[in-house]
Amino acid sequence: MLEKIKELARKHDLMAERLADPDVYGNADKLRALNQELRELEPVAEAYHAYQKVESDRQAAEALLNDPEMGELAREELADAQTRLDALTGKMRLLLLPKDPNDRRNVIMEIRGGVGGEESALFAALLFRMYTMYAQSKGWKVDVVNRNETELGGLKECSFLVEGQGVFSRLKFESGVHRVQRVPETESGGRIHTSAATVAVLPEAEEVDVELNPADIEMQVFRSSGAGGQHVNKTSSAVRLIHKPTGTVVECQQERSQFQNRDKAMRILASKLYEEERSRREAAEAAERKSQVGSGDRSQRIRTYNFPQGRVTDHRIGLTLYKIDEIMNGGLDELIDALTAADTAARLEAVGDTAF
Repeated sequence: MLEKIKELARKHDLMAERLADPDVYGNADKLRALNQELRELEPVAEAYHAYQKVESDRQAAEALLNDPEMGELAREELADAQTRLDALTGKMRLLLLPKDPNDRRNVIMEIRGGVGGEESALFAALLFRMYTMYAQSKGWKVDVVNRNETELGGLKECSFLVEGQGVFSRLKFESGVHRVQRVPETESGGRIHTSAATVAVLPEAEEVDVELNPADIEMQVFRSSGAGGQHVNKTSSAVRLIHKPTGTVVECQQERSQFQNRDKAMRILASKLYEEERSRREAAEAAERKSQVGSGDRSQRIRTYNFPQGRVTDHRIGLTLYKIDEIMNGGLDELIDALTAADTAARLEAVGDTAF
């Protein structure tokens, strides 16, 4: 492990020296790429240099163990140095785990009402509000692509872009079935009902990921509509794209111009096709799939929101938090941190010592 870390730290230091190269700082693309790689290697370099310093302290303390005057202090410093070395070793093991190449990407999120009729649509609207508030707390941008509302303000379906630093790394475990238990607004008898909504999180595709052949795409235009089918736009600016080889359908009707709607729809279509290919690759890597907290399967029940008891339970890691109001107002960090930690622990266990 140390040799690998040392190699990466040396690579970081050499790349940092290249920043002074006129061939690099005079080229915006090269400079951007170099800075991106430096940011990724910086934690590795910092951990290795810290390890070198503590190892030097440990050796100095060890050399004084038999000194009659310094022996007791040396033993204390040796124990402290060993504790710090163990912590740094654990940190470096984590840094050597393979990174998810999609972690830095923006995401496309899709929320759909499921079992439960109008109540599931109302819950879908609450989930959209929750993710929007979480994004705002992170300084991310939310851009709605398609929104199909019910008469009571629920969401039959909603697609939106979330753009910002490391969005996918924080939201990738949200895909699946979200179940709600509460007394519906539409229920007069006060009985608790169970309904569900599905969430899908797709990393946004980049231009090099998917090649779209215009001949494979059928474009249809129609008028944007609101709840109950009432037309809110008198021109046919809404766009529906059909990818004929796969049957994938994407709609966008939030923008006023047909061109803007088509542009957004193309981004969503590319991301859907990229996600389909990514899912096929992951399905083939069965061992890796078993080491992850969640596969992103939309049919998997991942979480229950119980309003009468004020609790939220994530079934994948058995975590229950009695903070439903905080969570529904966008306070997702405790859940997401726990899921990330569980995923990291599972991947470390799967890798074992073979990679170190």
